Amino acid sequence: MTSTVDNAESERSVSHTLGTVIDDVIRPQASIVDRDGTFPRPGVDALAAAGLLGLACSTDVGGGGHGLRTVAELIERLAAECGSTAMVVLMHYAATAVIEAHGPREIRAAIASGGHLTTLAFSEYGSRSHFWSPIGTATAADDGSVRLDARKSWVTSAGEADSYVWSSLPLTRDAGPMTLWLVPAGRTGLSVAGDFDGLGLRGNGSRPMTAAGLRVSSAGMLAADGAGLDTALGTVLPWFLVLNAAFCLGLADSAAAEASRHLTGTTLTHTGAALRDAPVARRDLARLMIRTDALRAFLGDTLSALEAGRDDATLRVLQVKALAGETVADVTDGAMQLCGGSAFRKELGLERRFRDARAARVMAPTTDALHDFVGRVATGLPLLDEANR
Repeated sequence: MTSTVDNAESERSVSHTLGTVIDDVIRPQASIVDRDGTFPRPGVDALAAAGLLGLACSTDVGGGGHGLRTVAELIERLAAECGSTAMVVLMHYAATAVIEAHGPREIRAAIASGGHLTTLAFSEYGSRSHFWSPIGTATAADDGSVRLDARKSWVTSAGEADSYVWSSLPLTRDAGPMTLWLVPAGRTGLSVAGDFDGLGLRGNGSRPMTAAGLRVSSAGMLAADGAGLDTALGTVLPWFLVLNAAFCLGLADSAAAEASRHLTGTTLTHTGAALRDAPVARRDLARLMIRTDALRAFLGDTLSALEAGRDDATLRVLQVKALAGETVADVTDGAMQLCGGSAFRKELGLERRFRDARAARVMAPTTDALHDFVGRVATGLPLLDEANR
């Protein structure tokens, strides 16, 4: 994304505005979103009205012109309060990165104004988490439009977004491994299957979608035919992986903070001692805090690497989600154990964070895939072998 205008005054304004939306809407709604598995529409609408969904859009279309660091801080704070809302916004920004680079001005302006929610539609039944190997097809029609056919396995904000950044095989054979399209919501042939009733992130609206004879304009192609994988790896992946790490950091930090409050505020009546008076409990809390702070430092270095164009920026981006997924799983698990039976009660919010944290490992690229990518980069191999390109 372009035309970034990060500065201290603007950052303070964004932080204050976000805090107000969190206090007034997102935090009060978080347990309801989780309990009922409902899409967090009030929170998303409040963020949009406050101008927080267009933060990274270029100033030339009315956006905030902020960079990845600002958006990462936003996702971190949202995740600390409501994982479902944070994931919806995360996917919106990952898709916005493509639209900012290759999309039509009117959609960019709509996103900048807060009037347009977008998301990614990459994973498919045929290739699952291997988003770089689409199965769905794009076929040129006689009237100049393009027909899309695919079975997408997981699409965040399915049926709720205003558009989808959609992957397919290329129009022209051998043009490349993937082509990306901007698919408007509500088109004939585009359908959503069922409801999402998952373990965690229960309100993120992640559901299967099907395109059956869906028609889009040929002008809806994002970048060149066959260039979708390069766009996905070069434009989407840094935003998606870094924001996932910020998401994990928000969950981990809030879980560690809740564990600290519990140890400090809970007293054993029969002894008069607080839980914090036990050295083992303090040690375990310290471990959670150190793991969380280590992730914060690594995420900060990853952002610095990207901003400075360092040689290790790609490696850091691949590493940060892998580290974050393992960290948040361990920290939320440790916080549950540290708080004992109290952690199982809904009012603490720990069990919700524990469940939400499980998603990071399996969201594509999965932790296992990222470990392989890191190993390939570290040993001089291409990120994907030719068979997968």
